[in-house]
Amino acid sequence: MQPQRDSVPKNSIPKVDGALPPGTLQRTLAIIMGGGAGTRLFPLTKDRAKPAVPLGGKYRIVDIPISNCLNSGLRSIYVLTQFNSMSLHRHIQASYKFDNFSRSFVDILAAQQTPAGSQWYQGTADAVRQNMRYFLERPYDYYLILSGDQLYRMDFRALLHQHIRSGADITLATKPVARRYVSEFGIMQSDVDRRITGFIEKPADESALQEMKMSRELLRAIGSNEEEELFQASMGIYVFNRNVLIESLTNDLFDFGKHIIPASIKDRHVSAFIFKGYWEDIGTIRAFYEANLDLTDVVPEYSFFEPESPIYTHPRFLPGSKINGATLRQAIISDGCIISDAHLERCVVGIRSVIQSGATIRNSIVMGADYFELEQTDSSRPPMGVGRNCVIDRAIIDKNARIADGVVITPEGKPQNFDADNYFIRDGIAVIPKNAIIPAGFWI
Repeated sequence: MQPQRDSVPKNSIPKVDGALPPGTLQRTLAIIMGGGAGTRLFPLTKDRAKPAVPLGGKYRIVDIPISNCLNSGLRSIYVLTQFNSMSLHRHIQASYKFDNFSRSFVDILAAQQTPAGSQWYQGTADAVRQNMRYFLERPYDYYLILSGDQLYRMDFRALLHQHIRSGADITLATKPVARRYVSEFGIMQSDVDRRITGFIEKPADESALQEMKMSRELLRAIGSNEEEELFQASMGIYVFNRNVLIESLTNDLFDFGKHIIPASIKDRHVSAFIFKGYWEDIGTIRAFYEANLDLTDVVPEYSFFEPESPIYTHPRFLPGSKINGATLRQAIISDGCIISDAHLERCVVGIRSVIQSGATIRNSIVMGADYFELEQTDSSRPPMGVGRNCVIDRAIIDKNARIADGVVITPEGKPQNFDADNYFIRDGIAVIPKNAIIPAGFWI
């Protein structure tokens, strides 16, 4: 999905108009939702949780919401998960450490059996409900609930400021999108005062959709062209007041977007925080692939080169990459790589990648490896990385893959979705799963 691009400068962050009340950030708890099975990102989620999927060569998806929180001054963060959570646990424990004299934390809450119940999370609201005893342990006044599979840069202080200033019970972030994208989102209706009065989940009815269109007054208020036809799409980012969250979950409703928010609009003050910066839902293989390759643009819509709001991750202390005569064009090369006489064009190359001479890689993501293979202990399988004279086009090569010499990988001439023993086609993109072995001369 490619949301409407507007004229806002790259990576712009809405500025806070006025100061937050003292202590607001200390009284705000951030909750990052990462509990789903991530079926839309399969096979990248075959052996890992969705938030742990590598992104941009050296990061993980979960680094985006956590870094947005840290850059906004929020230091109390929970990540909720339940599927394949081992690598996510390991990454968060290695990446986010605070000193012993701070009350700051980034902790994981995995689904667990308790005397109150033994079910796994049934949805976003149910995940929060099952962990409420932890969320209520400290006197938090505000709860910021975030999705774990989005690429964006937002200062949550602006969101909190509007929430408090408007006196809202719930504030949710919305993104103006063009008509052709509305069927992919929950669409909100609000007037100039930002109070949400209507909601339709993935609307298809044309007459109902016409009523949800942003008014000329609202478009003028947010600095957009009054003649544009835009709709407010929910971003899955919510702020709840403490008592409102407690009361909203005293039921058996499972999901915030589908159940809690629509029910709350009827009898609570629900406000829209309209966000005009870059935002991309990377929950599908196609969206994940395009968002990664967009990073290689000369002036990308989203950039990790942002000194005032960096994206944090695991400090690995890897050596600088070694390039032995390769041809590179629009390529991101991460730490610890060894690339010989290869040709790389519009590629994201992850940490510890080894690419042998003669290889050609275009429009692809090579995620690299979890460790350096210093010597071959098993001569029956190819070394880790991309072998000599391989051709890889429109593909995602997951970590620790072993691609032998002379392999050709391309989705050309294949179905949009296809499963094989050691590769998959998803959304017209070839995906080599983690730890896969592709024998010499194999043609995919």
